[in-house]
Amino acid sequence: MPNEGIDLTPQDEVLSADEIVKIASLFASQGVDKIRLTGGEPTVNPDLVQIVERISALDGIKTVGLTTNALVLSKMLPQLLEAGLTHINISLDTLLDFKYEMVTRRRGFKRVLKGIDDALEAGLSPVKINTVVMRNFNEDELGDFVELTRDKDIDVRFIEFMPFGGNKWTEGRVFPYSDMVATIQERFPDFASLDSGPHETAKAWKVPGFVGQVGFITSMSDHFCGGCNRLRMTADGNLKVCLFGNTEVSLRDALRSGMSDDELLGIIGQAVGRKKKQHAGMKNLSGMKNRPMILIGG
Repeated sequence: MPNEGIDLTPQDEVLSADEIVKIASLFASQGVDKIRLTGGEPTVNPDLVQIVERISALDGIKTVGLTTNALVLSKMLPQLLEAGLTHINISLDTLLDFKYEMVTRRRGFKRVLKGIDDALEAGLSPVKINTVVMRNFNEDELGDFVELTRDKDIDVRFIEFMPFGGNKWTEGRVFPYSDMVATIQERFPDFASLDSGPHETAKAWKVPGFVGQVGFITSMSDHFCGGCNRLRMTADGNLKVCLFGNTEVSLRDALRSGMSDDELLGIIGQAVGRKKKQHAGMKNLSGMKNRPMILIGG
C-alpha cells in the first residue's frame, strides 16, 4: 500500500452483481468451469456472498475461489462456504508482524493467521498463500514460509515481483525463481520439484514428508505463457487476456449498450484470438503502461 494511499474507482463504474454473474454465465457457456474472485480486495464488496452463491449455481461451474487479504475472512467464512465457495487464496508477503504493518499500512497480522487456520479447519484444502518475493524485503523468510507446509495442507505460492503501474518496480528488487530454490535448499536440502500440469501457472515443489507444498510463479524469469489458460476481468469490466497485456476490452460498456449474448461472445472471442504467444519480457514490461486489478469505492 503506497504511503499516500490509492484512488478508489467510483461505484457506478464497476460491475454490479448482476453484471458479474451475467459475464460469468457467458464464460461458463463456453466451457469455463473455474472462477476466482480477486481484487483489489473482494471482501469489501457488500454483494460478495450473493455473487459467490449465484456463480456457483451456474451450469458448468465446478469451482469458485476467492483471493483475499483475509482480514475479515474468519467472520465471512461460514456464509461464503454456505454460498458455495470451494477454494481460497490468501495474500501474505511476510510472517513478521512489524513488517506486515509496514507493507500493508494496517494492523491485522494475527487475524490473517487465524483466517488461514479457520479455512483449513473448514476443509478448504489446500489453502493457498500468495507471497510476492522482493529482494531485501522478504527473501530471508522463504524457509519460514516453507515450514508452514510441514504439518498443514498449505500451498505457498512464491511470486516473482512484477511491474504494474504505481508499484515502484525495479529489476534489482526481483528475486528470481532460481535464487528462491537455492535459498530454500540451504535449509531444506531435499526440497525437490514435482510434476506440474500443462496449464498450471506455478512450478510445484515439495519437501518430502511435508503435508503441503510450494509453487513458484515465474512470470519474470521463466514465462509460462504457452500453457496459460487464464482470462481476467477487472472490477470495472475490462477483459484482460494476459495479466501483462496493456490492451483491455470493455465488456461493461458492451453489456450496458444492450448487446446480445452472441455479440458479447464475439467480442470475447476476438480478444482471446489476439492473445500473444508470450508477454514482452522482463526488461520491456517495466516500460509498458499496465494497470493492476483495481480497487472499488464504497
